[in-house]
Amino acid sequence: MIDAALVQQCADKALKPEIVEMFIERAGAQDPLTITVRSGNRVVLVPKPTTPDEALALISDNLGRNTVRVGITQYPAGLGIIKAGQLKPDQIEPCQNIRMGTALFAKVYRIVTKWYGNPTSKEILLQVFDDAIIAWQTGYFEGTAVFRAEGPGEVKLVEPEPVQRNGEDTQSDLPQNEAEPALPAEAVVSDANKAGIRIDLTGIGGRP
Repeated sequence: MIDAALVQQCADKALKPEIVEMFIERAGAQDPLTITVRSGNRVVLVPKPTTPDEALALISDNLGRNTVRVGITQYPAGLGIIKAGQLKPDQIEPCQNIRMGTALFAKVYRIVTKWYGNPTSKEILLQVFDDAIIAWQTGYFEGTAVFRAEGPGEVKLVEPEPVQRNGEDTQSDLPQNEAEPALPAEAVVSDANKAGIRIDLTGIGGRP
């Protein structure tokens, strides 16, 4: 389990610590060196890095060819990166990864919350959170590329409370987005909005 002090210190203040913990539990990883690589719907089997340098090398090798998620929050590694040389170790460092990931997830959560009309019902709030998690994992919500979309401004983010679900459908039945084709090395770009769902790679090469 992620250290509560680390969450308190590093997470975006727009999210309550309870929401951050739920977010990491559902969509993140416990090991800051966790790298998830996907090509379309297929998981690319990669060796588990044991050092930050190995993790950065693994990310660099896959940017532009596959979608890559990084660290505790499974942050979309290609977001904002035009060339592989722009990759920085910030994405691997636990506090920075939590800071970047929670700030981006807060925007995604606002987008979904606004679409639902800022609900207050516990049942709907849980569905909002579920859809925000799916949007984080796929990069899309209702056809919107959430990582590139403009933030919706001030939207109150309410912590969902567990309730008995009645089997309502969310976006979980939507098809996976396929990865883009490889780009030339001089313009290595990985579309973060195509990023796939995190897969536990603990048993590969040897992982959260």
